[in-house]
Amino acid sequence: MALQIAIYSRTIDAEHKDLLQHFFAELIVKNITPIIWQPFYEQIKDTITFATTPLTYNNASNLNTACECLVSLGGDGTMLDAVTLVQNKGIPILGINFGRLGFLANIGNTQITEALTNLINHSFVTDNRTLIHLDANIPLFDNVAYALNEFAIHKQDVSSMIKIHTYLNGEFLNTYWADGLIVATPTGSTGYSLSCGGPIVFPDSGSIVITPVAPHNLNLRPIIIPDSSVLSFEVEGRADSYICALDARREVVSMRTQLAVRKEDFTVNLLRLNENNFLQTLRTKLLWGFDKRN
Repeated sequence: MALQIAIYSRTIDAEHKDLLQHFFAELIVKNITPIIWQPFYEQIKDTITFATTPLTYNNASNLNTACECLVSLGGDGTMLDAVTLVQNKGIPILGINFGRLGFLANIGNTQITEALTNLINHSFVTDNRTLIHLDANIPLFDNVAYALNEFAIHKQDVSSMIKIHTYLNGEFLNTYWADGLIVATPTGSTGYSLSCGGPIVFPDSGSIVITPVAPHNLNLRPIIIPDSSVLSFEVEGRADSYICALDARREVVSMRTQLAVRKEDFTVNLLRLNENNFLQTLRTKLLWGFDKRN
């Protein structure tokens, strides 16, 4: 019986057309049946040759749980989209990088044949990643209220800074006078949080990172807490609303909105080649310890 995989992508640049055609040709050679994200299939059906009309899916509910994995074709943003599709189905995600940095999508687009061979042979390494969940007193994010990288509170546009009263397991932690606040998973510690001065945390550390965005207090620093914690927030400011974000998704909410975050009840599995471990990714993607003098 042919192996089934789901395929997700936002779009592929014209310069990568040959690589994309190679990818689908390799699926035929290796007897792998693709089930393609319908909007993506509509983009490529006139430029990519298929042996037969492929199966498609267009939302999380009709993503077949029998799929061996979901292959994300794109960059890290595409991978974050893919996480919202697999939800709690237990389908692992394999990221092939057609984007730029490729920290999460860490398999190069020149490694397509190797990646599909490893998939057939079940020789991938599986990384289990925790998610962060948002609870609110109003419906937000179409009930997909979780993120792989981070939850963030942020002021709107050029409005004045906001005050974020933050509570840890119901006990007052701190008031952040800042442009915003990031609550990152270990996976997200190398993203937005890192760019705001947060620490790098190993994926299996069982922790959450709280990082302020442009704080007005010189003595406010990022802090690491156990991922068994629950954080809740009260936000004040001169504006009537602020931005609430889960990864790349965002909503504008009123100052009266009550928010709390905790570790999600389920996790997501990311597949990688044996050699693409966390430390190697730090060195190659973030130039960890790189010194051109040596």
